Amino acid sequence: MPILNEERHLAAAVRHVLAQEYPGELEVVLAIGPSKDRTREVADSLAADDPRIKVVDNPSGRTPSGLNAAIAASSHSIVARIDGHAMMPADYLRVAVETLSETGADNVGGIMAAEGETWWERAVAAAMTSKVGVGNARFHTGGEGGPADTVYLGVFQRSALERVEGYDEAFLRAQDWEMNYRIRRSGGVVWFQPRMRVSYRPRPNPKALARQYFHYGRWRRVVARQHKGTINLRYLAPPAAVLAILLGIAGGVFFWPAWLLPGGYLAAIVAASVPLGAGLPWKARAAVPVALATMHMSWGTGFLTSPPGLGADSRTVRARQENRENA
Repeated sequence: MPILNEERHLAAAVRHVLAQEYPGELEVVLAIGPSKDRTREVADSLAADDPRIKVVDNPSGRTPSGLNAAIAASSHSIVARIDGHAMMPADYLRVAVETLSETGADNVGGIMAAEGETWWERAVAAAMTSKVGVGNARFHTGGEGGPADTVYLGVFQRSALERVEGYDEAFLRAQDWEMNYRIRRSGGVVWFQPRMRVSYRPRPNPKALARQYFHYGRWRRVVARQHKGTINLRYLAPPAAVLAILLGIAGGVFFWPAWLLPGGYLAAIVAASVPLGAGLPWKARAAVPVALATMHMSWGTGFLTSPPGLGADSRTVRARQENRENA
């Protein structure tokens, strides 16, 4: 578990792990970053009370660095990535290990089940679990089990992690997608298991959501630059929408039909929000198109403005693209 500023949720998250209905041995490794709250004190207290809990340092506070530190300090042949605010269902690890055994996969993961408490969080949850909001990614929207490009969190065969040398610490975001790509490229299988459902709490306000999706888009562009052929229409839709809207606004000054571009986008997301908001309180229903637009525009802007040098330290840009594909 890579942990940073999780004083509020850490104890409950660890309790959910230790309460797993799993018959084998279990250890919990907490990689603690330089938090601004009492996270370290909470972690140390948990470790003092239960010998199955180990605390290691993550001086940089970066997620991939913490993951690699925790993996290095763990001892079992199966490794589960768990977030510090994730509340795992009781059968999560049992289902994961059974799926690894049945499928021969290197990594299995399930659904990132966005669930909100406030009216804004509920609106974002509706957007994040829809194809309009996030495309056809099964770990967001659900679907049949089977091979996948990537999954949420992940339960891994240690041998697969060792084969690809763990997480690339240059990827401050998109590290899961990037490593799952390397697992698949090395001949391994990443498997989506819809029975593994993890509750996820969306960002609490539009600013935080915009920041999250801006960095998602920015780092997905880094993956596309370093791993050619990994981009598709789902990823190109948000930047295309941003460009179309900007073109429509600029062109509309001289040629009024150009306003149909931003107007058409606005009409489309409002129409799509009607079924997504069904059953929600009126404030949440009204916020669904705002959440959709925030996600689309932030992701697209991040993708378009991703600096060419971002991620330049990525394993020396994948060993100079595998020595130019082995010459």
